[in-house]
Amino acid sequence: MRVEIASPPSQVAEALSLLAAEMAQVDAVIAQRLSSDVALIDQIAHYIVHAGGKRMRPKLVLLFANALGFDHAARFELAAVVEFIHTATLLHDDVVDESSLRRGKPTANALFGNAASVLVGDFLYSRAFQMMVSVDRMRVLEVLAEATNVIAEGEVLQLMNMHDPDITVESYLRVIRFKTAKLFEASARLGAVLANATPEVEEACAAYGRALGTAFQLIDDVLDYEGDAHELGKNIGDDLREGKTTLPLLIAMERGTPEQRALLRHAIEEGEQEKLQEIVAIVRSTGALESTREAARTEARHAADCLKLLPSNKWTESLLEFAIQSVERHS
Repeated sequence: MRVEIASPPSQVAEALSLLAAEMAQVDAVIAQRLSSDVALIDQIAHYIVHAGGKRMRPKLVLLFANALGFDHAARFELAAVVEFIHTATLLHDDVVDESSLRRGKPTANALFGNAASVLVGDFLYSRAFQMMVSVDRMRVLEVLAEATNVIAEGEVLQLMNMHDPDITVESYLRVIRFKTAKLFEASARLGAVLANATPEVEEACAAYGRALGTAFQLIDDVLDYEGDAHELGKNIGDDLREGKTTLPLLIAMERGTPEQRALLRHAIEEGEQEKLQEIVAIVRSTGALESTREAARTEARHAADCLKLLPSNKWTESLLEFAIQSVERHS
C-alpha cells in the first residue's frame, strides 16, 4: 500500500519554489563559514559539501521554521549548522566503512586519505558549534549537543553490530534512531525552537523528524539491494560488504530456507560479495524488500500524523509531501 496523503499541488509548488530560494541563502552561509586559512581543510570541506545530496536536514529546519511563522535569518545559520554536522558524520563514516564511492564520486578518504578526512570532519563539527553559539539560544545548544552525542553513540553501536547475523530488529532500529533519525529529529525540532513553539508542538515536530529519518534510512537499506549503482551514487551491496545486518537481511534470514539462512549468515560474518547476486535473489524472493518498504511507509504515515498540531499552510503541506517522497524514492 502506498502512502496516500492529499496535498494541494499549487501550495506545495509555491512552497518548494520559495524553499529553493531559501536554500540558496543557506548555501551562501555554508560557503562563507567553510572558509579556512588551512588550504587542505578548505579543499576537502568544499569537496564534500558540494558533492551533491538531498540536503534533507537543512530543508527541515527551514520548513518547520516557516510553517510556524519564523522568518528571521537565524534559520539559515542553523540550516547550515545541521548540514555541517551531517557532512562531518559522512567523512567519519566513510573512513570507518572504508567506502570508496558516495553520491557517484570518490569519497574524501579515497582522494585525500583517512587522516585528513577525520581531521576535516572534526573541523566541521567545531565550526558548527561556533555557529550555534552565534545564534545565542541556549535551547539550540541543548538540542544540537544532545544530537551529536547520540549520533556518536549510534556510530559505536553500529560498529559493535558489524558482521553480527544475530542482532535483533530492535537493535537494528536503535542504530537507525541514534545514527540517522536523530539529526532529522533535531533539525525539525530546531524550527520549532526558533519559532518559540509550545512544548507540545516542539515534540510533534521532533517526532515527525524522527519518523521521517527512520523511513529514509529504511529505504536506503532497501536500495542497497534493489537500486541502480548509477542512480544511487554508491556500489550495490556496500552494506553487506561492510558487514551491516540491515532489515532486508534480517527478514530474508527469518523467511529463507535453512540453506539460504546459512548463506546469508556466512556473507554477513565475512562481508563476502562473491555470491552477491545469489544473496540479492534471496532477499528479493523472500519479499524482504517490500516488507522493509512497508515498514518505511508506516513511519511516513506516523510522520504525517505528527503534523496535525501545526498550522495549515503551504509549508506544512510541503512537509506532508516530504513524507511521501521519503518512501517512494528510488535513489
